[in-house]
Amino acid sequence: MGVTIDWGALGMVFFVSFGSAIGVIVLFALGVSALAGLNSAQSQAAHKVTESPWARPVAMLCFLGCALVVAYGLYLIIK
Repeated sequence: MGVTIDWGALGMVFFVSFGSAIGVIVLFALGVSALAGLNSAQSQAAHKVTESPWARPVAMLCFLGCALVVAYGLYLIIK
């Protein structure tokens, strides 16, 4: 009665988990970066720095993407 490990399935789980983690980190960093650019443009309003009209929607979409990935992960765990 030996224990057998399906190394292919274990490797797939590792790479999908690693890719998902990197994806969430990149999405969150892009959202924070978009908000930081928005805040710096607002703080330098006297210097005629224009803010991008897409900064806030891009940041919100990035954060929504992060929330959806986390919610899907929780759904898979709780299910």
